[in-house]
Amino acid sequence: MALSTLKDRVRAATTDQPTAEATVIGLAEDAKPSTPEQLHTSAQSEGGDIADVALNWLERYGNEFTRALPSHIDTGAFLAAVRAALPGLVRCTPASLLQALLTCARFGLIPDGRHAVIRREGKQAVFVPMAQGYVELMYRSGRVGSVHVGMIHEGDDWNYEPTAPAPLDFTHRPALTVAKKDRGEPILAYAFCWMASGARSQVVILTREDAEEIRDEYSQAYQRAQESGANDSFWHTDFPAMWKKSALRRLHKVVPMSAELVALLKADEAGEAGQVQVVHAPVEEMHLLADAERAAEHAEASQVDIVRPLPVKRSTALRGRSKPKKDRAAGRAARRRAA
Repeated sequence: MALSTLKDRVRAATTDQPTAEATVIGLAEDAKPSTPEQLHTSAQSEGGDIADVALNWLERYGNEFTRALPSHIDTGAFLAAVRAALPGLVRCTPASLLQALLTCARFGLIPDGRHAVIRREGKQAVFVPMAQGYVELMYRSGRVGSVHVGMIHEGDDWNYEPTAPAPLDFTHRPALTVAKKDRGEPILAYAFCWMASGARSQVVILTREDAEEIRDEYSQAYQRAQESGANDSFWHTDFPAMWKKSALRRLHKVVPMSAELVALLKADEAGEAGQVQVVHAPVEEMHLLADAERAAEHAEASQVDIVRPLPVKRSTALRGRSKPKKDRAAGRAARRRAA
């Protein structure tokens, strides 16, 4: 008997191991003929049900997700974000979806649209760290006190004088009291950090032309979207966010980066190039090592105010050489009288 709904067909199909070419929608196909358009319409109308079924399939790998997530990330919050994203990923291959989600989990980022996104490119699911995800990992390193990322609009008051000492070299006063339309178009994106040591990093500033050059030279996702005519890459749909993210990524040239942050850059670049990303993600042992290093740094910092220098003990020879001249003369006179 043919199964009546897409939810039923997915549930039936996911009881078996999917092939490398299968998709979540493809798993739903049975003897009853269905065109891709019909399946897509069914997926849209039953999006919540499809998400539940796909999430049940992913829960087979629950132990892997539990091990992948750092201890400070709640598994329930991670899976809730995954469920919300699943209806838009039903055309992805299960293998690519699993590796994208595991990559996201190993970096300890939630795919909530702010810290990270799992997006579909053709049949492939791709992990995309967002600007807030980079900021999160900068804070976790323990080396960064605060991160500032912003956009300068035509109507804003700002000044950049790179030869002046920090923080006088850069100021930005947004025109927040005027309507958004009166602030004008964005003209610059910037990013800088205040380090935990109290020093401030160099300010990274990108013009729109800079951002477009980065997009054209490095974003293969943008190029694929251009060639296909889909125009659905993040550079197409949210250029300002990618502009700011590019400024933030440039900080790696002027700010000490943790191994985890360097790995995130590599995973991000692999996703742009259509390559496997999970090979760049931290493993469980790296999370434990990072936690231990942070704990050691905090422990050392807490001792700074209570450590006192030990008193210097002079040797007998030094004490002898430090006697006043008149004491040495009196000693010589006493010895002559005794003789």
